[in-house]
Amino acid sequence: MSIDLKQLKYFLAVAEEKSFSRAAERLHISQPPLSQQIMKLESELGVKLFARTTRTFELTVAGKALMAEAADLLGRMRMTIDTIRQIDRGEVGRLRVGIVGSAMWGPIPSLLEQFQTNFPKVSWTLHELGPNVQYEALRARQIDVGFWREPALGADELKHDKLRQELCFRENVCVAVNEHSVLATRASIDLADIAGQPMLTLALDKSSFPRYLIQCCVDAGFQPTIFQEAFEPQTLLAMVGAGLGVALMPETTSRIGWPGVVFVPINNPPSANLYIAYATGDDAPVVRAFLNILNPAAAPA
Repeated sequence: MSIDLKQLKYFLAVAEEKSFSRAAERLHISQPPLSQQIMKLESELGVKLFARTTRTFELTVAGKALMAEAADLLGRMRMTIDTIRQIDRGEVGRLRVGIVGSAMWGPIPSLLEQFQTNFPKVSWTLHELGPNVQYEALRARQIDVGFWREPALGADELKHDKLRQELCFRENVCVAVNEHSVLATRASIDLADIAGQPMLTLALDKSSFPRYLIQCCVDAGFQPTIFQEAFEPQTLLAMVGAGLGVALMPETTSRIGWPGVVFVPINNPPSANLYIAYATGDDAPVVRAFLNILNPAAAPA
């Protein structure tokens, strides 16, 4: 049996119009090929679909049954085609986003809000993970995109793991100091001005960003004294507010008021740039749609 959707479309037009001539006009074809397709369909099915007399034109019982089934089948096919096209445009699907916690104080929330507005049928989940865990999750395809800060990963490493990294938001580092510190009154400071101050830092074994900041201090001419490590940026700020030390933080951290904490700009500051990473081998329309909204600020690393 060889029945195609075109035959069902033609049959449905005749059944709805109850006229071959009107159906042919609706389908923008001539009547003879329409009649041939209906005859072919009846032959394939082995049934009569229309009871024709000189005065009447009615569907048979089999024709009425096929009319209902054909309308449902063609309707579902149109929905399927529309869904496939939406998927190809990234309008339907799932997006799993890995992110470092401090990035949520910057432009990421507004980016996600815009994505939600533009693609309401896409479900997305946020996974707060350290850079190292994100990297492994990207390799294992457990997340679709990841956000982390400086330092950028090496091109060879990314290529080997079929990942791509792009600079998406530029940001500098500032110093969080207690409001009673002499540094709190300064308009800006040099990085070396915090030499000798107890340093509060994110856990050095969980991310390359705090290790990068320590190296920036070394490059500025001093070895910082690590007083305490913490897993969350807000824990560091709570300790700064208690007068336990200073912390190097992304500038966007200062957007939120922290009791007892003053954020001081650094002359020639280290960067806290935010990068996005994703797999290069997967042609995921949802990821493409997300990247189009993001509009990365730099070429691939």
